[in-house]
Amino acid sequence: MTLRLDPDPRFAQERIFAELRRKLDRVAPPPDARDVVSDPFIEEEELKSFALQESARAAAVLIGLVAHEDGVGVLLTRRSATLRVHAGQIAFPGGRIEPEDAGPVGAALREAREEIGLDPSRVEPLGFLAPYVTGTGFRVAPVVARIVPPLELDLNPHEVESVFEAPFAFLMDAANHSIDTREFGGRLRRFHAMAYGEHYIWGATAGMLRNLYERLYL
Repeated sequence: MTLRLDPDPRFAQERIFAELRRKLDRVAPPPDARDVVSDPFIEEEELKSFALQESARAAAVLIGLVAHEDGVGVLLTRRSATLRVHAGQIAFPGGRIEPEDAGPVGAALREAREEIGLDPSRVEPLGFLAPYVTGTGFRVAPVVARIVPPLELDLNPHEVESVFEAPFAFLMDAANHSIDTREFGGRLRRFHAMAYGEHYIWGATAGMLRNLYERLYL
């Protein structure tokens, strides 16, 4: 994929990865870490319940930044339309942390390989964002990583319909961020959203991208 080189010096590839190495957490957050972020519609009491209860479901995602010569892309998937939950939504590769995984990094790499055939040898983990708590009770560890192209992917059609890249510079531009609303379960919910061409990135995926923006540029 060819990405347009953004003239903004903040988005020069060398600077992006230097800032990530400097500003990301270098150690995975412990399971009981109190420093968490969440979907904007989660009330404080709900957040405490989801974040701190022992039954919270631990998961990890791979925020993969593809280091093309002419720009950095963020690797995203469109989930299969046949899935029971979150069908057709834009997501990072990821899923539950299993007992046999080597922590969040091991889970994120395993899930990326299972979902899209991403070779772990092309992935350089850089660090972590704060755990992201979702309204469905998942406590997600976002693993930010540099990915070295070219990529030879093999999608699992039961989980992933397609893969695409969105320019890092686009996703890190606050002008492209919004808070949208939608009714869920009889309640009007608020959530982060970013529209990139035909792709509507929202919910936890957009929330984690917003968290990455705030970590790097605020």
